Amino acid sequence: MAQISATEQPNMKQVDLTTLNIQQLSTLKQQLDQELTLFQESLASLKMAQTKFQNSGESLEKVGPESEGKDILVPLTGSMYVPGKLHDTSNVIIDIGTRYYAEKDIDAAKDYFKRKIKFVTEQMEKIQYLGLEKSKIRDAIVEIVEMKLQQQQQ
Repeated sequence: MAQISATEQPNMKQVDLTTLNIQQLSTLKQQLDQELTLFQESLASLKMAQTKFQNSGESLEKVGPESEGKDILVPLTGSMYVPGKLHDTSNVIIDIGTRYYAEKDIDAAKDYFKRKIKFVTEQMEKIQYLGLEKSKIRDAIVEIVEMKLQQQQQ
């Protein structure tokens, strides 16, 4: 699939959109629509991950020595829990992805979630920038198609 960018990129050929015919412009618009849809889906997934990391970080704020021995509900599935008691409040086991887990002390776990939130936020900003750039190109293509259709009618 060809790359489309509003800014000059090395190893990319610049094309004047007004030189393309309506069929080529329509194909280009479809490609941009697909890319924009993919960006929206990616942003939604990243937002879910960001929220998960934020919730995990906030939950760590509630765990401390004063919490030891308190009753909690331990999730077995998304909708089933069993009662439990907090035993070790100085360490937690965190999900680091692809079914791998790591034991960390509370401060290290807080740091881990802060770093993950920062990383995901940066990725979201990059995708938003790319989406804005692609959207501008798409809008320009729509204008050119409308202009060419008006020229054909005259």
